[in-house]
Amino acid sequence: MLTRMARTMPSSSARPRRLEGNGFADVFKRGHFGWEYKGTKANLDVAFAQLQRYAIALDNPPLLIVSDIGTTIRIHTNWTNTVSKVYEIAIAELADPDKRGWLKSALSDPEALRPSKTRQQLTEQIAGEFAQLARSLRERGHKPEEVAHFINRLVFCMFAEDVNLLPNNMFTRMLDQALVDPAQFESFSGDLFAAMKSGGRVGFEMVEWFNGGLFNDDLTFALTSDEIRIVQRAAQQYWGDIDPSILGTLFERGLDPDKRSQLGAHYTDRDKIMMIVRPVVVEPLLSDWRSRLTEIEKWYKSASEARARIPVDQKEAKRVYQAARRKEKSSEREAVALCHEFLERLRAYRVLDPACGSGNFLYLALHALKDIERLVAIEMETMALTYGFTFNVPPPMVGPSNVLGIELNPYAAELARVSIWIGEIQWMIRNGFDAGRRPILKKLDSIECGDALMTLMPGTDGEESHWVQTKWPRANAIIGNPPFLGGKLLRSQLGDETIGRLFKLYAAEVPAEADLVTYWIERGRCELRNGTTERVGFVATNSVRGGANRRVLGKIADAPGFLSAWSDEPWTVEGAAVRVSLITYGPALAGEIRRLNGSEVEHINSDLSGTALDFTKVRPLYENNGVAFMGDTKGGSFEIPGEHARQLLQSPRNPNGRSNADVLRPWANGLDLTRRWRDKWIIDFGWEMTEEEASLFEKPFEHVERHVRPARLTNNREHYRKFWWRHVEARPGMWAALRPLSRMIATPEVSRYRVFAFLPTSIVPDHKLQVIARDDDTSFGILASRIHLVWSLKVGNWHGAGNDPRYTISTCFMTFPFPQGLTPNIIRHRLCS
Repeated sequence: MLTRMARTMPSSSARPRRLEGNGFADVFKRGHFGWEYKGTKANLDVAFAQLQRYAIALDNPPLLIVSDIGTTIRIHTNWTNTVSKVYEIAIAELADPDKRGWLKSALSDPEALRPSKTRQQLTEQIAGEFAQLARSLRERGHKPEEVAHFINRLVFCMFAEDVNLLPNNMFTRMLDQALVDPAQFESFSGDLFAAMKSGGRVGFEMVEWFNGGLFNDDLTFALTSDEIRIVQRAAQQYWGDIDPSILGTLFERGLDPDKRSQLGAHYTDRDKIMMIVRPVVVEPLLSDWRSRLTEIEKWYKSASEARARIPVDQKEAKRVYQAARRKEKSSEREAVALCHEFLERLRAYRVLDPACGSGNFLYLALHALKDIERLVAIEMETMALTYGFTFNVPPPMVGPSNVLGIELNPYAAELARVSIWIGEIQWMIRNGFDAGRRPILKKLDSIECGDALMTLMPGTDGEESHWVQTKWPRANAIIGNPPFLGGKLLRSQLGDETIGRLFKLYAAEVPAEADLVTYWIERGRCELRNGTTERVGFVATNSVRGGANRRVLGKIADAPGFLSAWSDEPWTVEGAAVRVSLITYGPALAGEIRRLNGSEVEHINSDLSGTALDFTKVRPLYENNGVAFMGDTKGGSFEIPGEHARQLLQSPRNPNGRSNADVLRPWANGLDLTRRWRDKWIIDFGWEMTEEEASLFEKPFEHVERHVRPARLTNNREHYRKFWWRHVEARPGMWAALRPLSRMIATPEVSRYRVFAFLPTSIVPDHKLQVIARDDDTSFGILASRIHLVWSLKVGNWHGAGNDPRYTISTCFMTFPFPQGLTPNIIRHRLCS
């Protein structure tokens, strides 16, 4: 957004311009720098702090330059996602071509001064070092949670030192002394942590009160000289620009040092997070401020016009002057009241992340709110100067209490609190203000530790305890990145008891087959409906666009509607590359434009498309019933190589007099269709055979008992444990439909290119194959046609980092309108006749 102060500048930026009036930068060149210069031997730190306070009004130029007369020029880099760097040039050294080149770049090519190392690269470098430290501590028997807690303390100490909250390089000097005698490290660090707990003294130096939960005790570990060197190397980096996402990374490394891929799970690109924060938090607040600013300008302008009125004679002068004074006071009062009214709204504004993890979303939301508060103060000051009034700039009041969080893991909740406080301290320092004190890290009860979906309510008056939906704290905006867990994995990952409660509590709102993330999406919709929030934005798996998930999104598409959506974006979860959808929803502002993948649209459908023809409204057709099925789900290592299968087929008959051919069949999955058959067979005891009957097939049963039974006996589902020798979903309906046929049509559930193939019905199709119980060429031709291909791409969804099309029976086959006279029920009738 162009600030009002910036708009008063001449349109040409070919050369630096001196700003008129009191305050702001002395020299400004748009897109290049803001420059503050002082008298001889002035305090350049104070000058830099002053310049930082006005950087927002200058659209945050990439360079902030301070200088005094005749001594020093300092060029501070100001890019968002890079580590900070200072280029210092003594005036006497301007003959040096390199230093003269820095100054030339500042004037004409600031990109040449951009630091090459990003925050993410700093995170990656240090995370690798600390993984080695975490592994050493774990190998000595220390508890994982304590190792993670300890490492994050070390990181925060490095941050505190580099922003001068720990005085005189205290932490670095402690490491230097510990290297002289490594046996003293535990004592040294214990003394420091104890002082940071409540404020105190280390030697002759005072340490401020930090605590905030991170320093609630003096827990530390003895380190070897090599381990101290790891910390020392890390301390040599500049930690003032630390992205708090590294705290989540290092926490994971402390819990499990081998989770190298976990870096991406916690280092989330800030631009991606802002794709949620901007439309949900920033844009509605700025829209409100712009409308107020227009009114404020009218009041100031009317007062200015009254002041400029020229009386016709001396007799009228007094009356004109008095009217102008009255108008000035009333206009200024109205203008300031409008500003204060907005600031009060902003300071009461709350942002909730109900799955906050280590606090990345809340960290950026806090910065966004503080930026808006600072922008308001600067724009008001600028307008007052423009029209000749005074405006007392209020101090920043937006802070950590403006963000709320819910997090199940108590250690992650602690990290979220620390991340938010780091964000607060960074913003204050970066904008030229002092960080708060006593304590530096205040208690943040607004970050709750608990389950965001279910809460156990204690019984009263003799009633038993019971589970209810968790009540979320009231907030103006809800944002976040809830856990990604597919509907089919819920039971195995969370357990029968937990899922049973979840399904019962949300039965009316969320289909049982839906992904876990949809429970947060639905709760956000309910908060909007109940009037307890204004806007919602979440990151979800891109599978949210299809299947059972789409039913949840369908209610949002109808009302209140999606505000913006990105249907398919790259993301990283637990180190794995995935594809996600980003959605924001809530009542639209007057004249607000809805955006899909960055483009304007009139409406966003539940499949996150913007087409006028809404394919999400298609419904299953009764003509297509009983024809298509998901293949067999084995639920264990029932498959065997063809060579082994043929040996079993040649074995003597079993004690029951039957051949192994009765329970051995060729097996195929998606790879066998898209490449070549791999000669895999499968042991299949059907869906009715008892354990005693199955055991009479001696060799096959022995294989299943050895390779399948151990895993199945630990399964969460009782049915899977009880019938461990059977496939978990043997699809008797599919086999009944295939019985009269010699071949079937099959297609992979997930495939970059949609292919259909005939398979003999003697083959057992895996659950990753979708099976159509037809053996006629007509059905095959229709399914393989371009019309059906386009249809399946439109109504289906996508899977994995490769974003491959996913074909499901319920969405792609059951809804497809076959040509008149060639529907599956008619073809079946003709075949039977």
